[in-house]
Amino acid sequence: MRRSPKQLALVLLAAILFATTVLFLIPLRTDMAGFLPPGQNAGTRFLLREVRGGVASSFITAGIEGAPVTELARISRDMQATLSRDPRFSAVLNGSFSSAGSERLRDLLFTYRYLLAPDAKTRDFSHQALTTAFSNVLDGLESAAEPLVIAFALRDPTGAFPDTLKKLRPDVQARLAEGVWFASDHDAAGQERALLLFRTKAGGMDFAAQKDAPAVIQAAFVAAHPGTARLLLNGPAVLAVQSAQTMRSDIDLITIASILIVTGVLCWRFRSLWVLAAIGAPFLISLSVAMIVVRLCFGSVHGIAFGFGMTMLGVSLDYPVLLIGHRDVGEGPEATLRRIAPSLRLAVLMAALGLSGMILCGLPGLAQLGVFAATGLLTAAGVTLLLMPRLIVAADLAPSISGPSAPLERAERLRRLRLLCALPVLGALAVLIIHPPALVTDLSALSPVPPAARAQEAELRHELGTPQSSRLIAVHGETPEQVLEREEAMLPVLTQLTRMGVVSGVQDAAGLVPSVALQHQRQSLLPDDAVLGSAIHTAQAGLPFQPDSFNVFRKDVAAARTMPPLTVQMLADTPLAQGISPLLFQRDDGWWGLILPADVRNMATLQSALRPFPSVLVMDLNAELRSLTAYHTHRTLLWSLAGGIMALLILFAVLRDIRRLLKVFFAVGAVMVILPAILALRGEPLSLIHLVSIQFVTGVALDYALFFARPQLDDAERARTIRTLLTCNIMTVLSFGCLCFCHTPLLREIGVTVSCGAFLSLISGFMLAGQKPSVAATDAV
Repeated sequence: MRRSPKQLALVLLAAILFATTVLFLIPLRTDMAGFLPPGQNAGTRFLLREVRGGVASSFITAGIEGAPVTELARISRDMQATLSRDPRFSAVLNGSFSSAGSERLRDLLFTYRYLLAPDAKTRDFSHQALTTAFSNVLDGLESAAEPLVIAFALRDPTGAFPDTLKKLRPDVQARLAEGVWFASDHDAAGQERALLLFRTKAGGMDFAAQKDAPAVIQAAFVAAHPGTARLLLNGPAVLAVQSAQTMRSDIDLITIASILIVTGVLCWRFRSLWVLAAIGAPFLISLSVAMIVVRLCFGSVHGIAFGFGMTMLGVSLDYPVLLIGHRDVGEGPEATLRRIAPSLRLAVLMAALGLSGMILCGLPGLAQLGVFAATGLLTAAGVTLLLMPRLIVAADLAPSISGPSAPLERAERLRRLRLLCALPVLGALAVLIIHPPALVTDLSALSPVPPAARAQEAELRHELGTPQSSRLIAVHGETPEQVLEREEAMLPVLTQLTRMGVVSGVQDAAGLVPSVALQHQRQSLLPDDAVLGSAIHTAQAGLPFQPDSFNVFRKDVAAARTMPPLTVQMLADTPLAQGISPLLFQRDDGWWGLILPADVRNMATLQSALRPFPSVLVMDLNAELRSLTAYHTHRTLLWSLAGGIMALLILFAVLRDIRRLLKVFFAVGAVMVILPAILALRGEPLSLIHLVSIQFVTGVALDYALFFARPQLDDAERARTIRTLLTCNIMTVLSFGCLCFCHTPLLREIGVTVSCGAFLSLISGFMLAGQKPSVAATDAV
């Protein structure tokens, strides 16, 4: 007898070592990129890829408030000067033109002005056009702007340089004050807010590369001696770090709380540390095997899947609890298994089928949760049935309290009122008919970012003009030049659509840097020196200019006729490169250009107008996500229905008892009616998270109903069943109840749904599936 507990201790020690090794070798993933769906067409695949690691996801927006304007501007300039030297950032912008590369960019744009200016009038060098241009220059010389006119207008009388700068001006809503950006409107308290825009070299959802960026920005803010000023940070990069940190704290909470809850419940129920050892071993083994299987299937283990697995501690421990709880003192393993093993195996199968919608819904994150949970349940059941019986019997583990009791007898008498269970069911049906729950039309339920943070990010993005991909046109090509040429081919159509009011405020890379072909075309229209000289001489007639006043202008035009075209590569290390990179970039499948309208009033007209153009995707991110949601919801419902039908067929085939089957059916059906009604009364729309959680609850409800409905050996057996299922239910409800306190919405909604559903499953199974003890010596299964 002394040797047997040592064997149990050795098994527990081996399980602990196994679990420790697995947790050490398999790190948890906490970024939300792993939870995004793969996409069902070229448009959604492109969009979701850019959401994961595109240029637009690498922006960090910052606001500084709580101080006078001059102080806010000083802090902004100090931060810009400090962080511009940090290798983590490829751009630090605050509206100041003192950044490195600005002078080089100005010289480049001035040199190439006749190849870049979008207005053809700036390249009209006929004597009539030049006469008008020279008259305008003369007016400028007689105004207060004389120094600027002498510096620029005599070299650029047709205004090609201002026309070029006008096109390059970003769509920034912020205003300039004290040389830096400020929000265009005051906040509710009338406070000013200085704005900065950072771009990290890593993608917004690359947590490993992004985790230091917010801390570095905060350190630069502190180093600027802000006084009473406050720093606001937002953007995909910041939200990725915050959500990962929130998720990590949620996982720690779940782990600690679940262990404490389960340990406390088991100590209360069994009053034996050896029982904890016997129950802990299957759980640790199942947790480790689940992590290995998920890693092999998905390439990584997400923190949310691990957190869900920890709460499954309350479910996967049901099986060793059922084995120990149903064992009488001195009873051999065969006798206990003969009574409960058939029902236990059936309950495990039902629980696994209850995860089919989650596993097969098509969303990688939810599929991970389903595979993790199903693997854990099956492994825990297998270890319980194959390994634990002899160890439990050898250690003589059994409940400290067994047999009937007065409280249980009073509880049994409540079944006489089972017809009253129709009242909450009918009430729930009324709620579902009068106030049916709505299904969400996007995947926001998967986002760990609070709505307030998303709203603030949208506000700062609007002020700073950073790219958004809610509605966009994507152009694909083999080379950047091919992309630019295809964008230019679409320009007449987009211009017409703008006049019609279909779109407005279009931004594209071709508007910033024309294609080489277009620049060559513009070069060919420039006159040779003799023709230009004659036009200048004619246009000067009657005007008080020196004969050589426009000689530099002639030299610049002559140089423009032969210079190599300006390319994107030539703009490297200039501020304009940061403006082009979100609009023109290379991926594994070639080059992509984004055309970003500020507003689209008729998406159908836009899509129809651009359909003839090759390699063009016209996308509405919200519509695409709604389409994805509809697809995955439909798929989830189909697989949930298939799982339910499969479970029903298995029950028919195994139970072979219509009366018992109807009891189980009514017990589970009551839960499936009441639970959605409770969720509807919360006022929250149902999402995929709720659907897969409800299906999981179905498996739990079947588990309880099967054990309540099975024929009992005697009153003592019935008492053991009630006590054991009550213990299992307390562990499940409290473990999943911990999720209700998480900050990650996905985990929180799972916790609310499953904890409510598990409690209802116990009540419904007890009231509707229970029966009086029978004299049968064995399970009817």
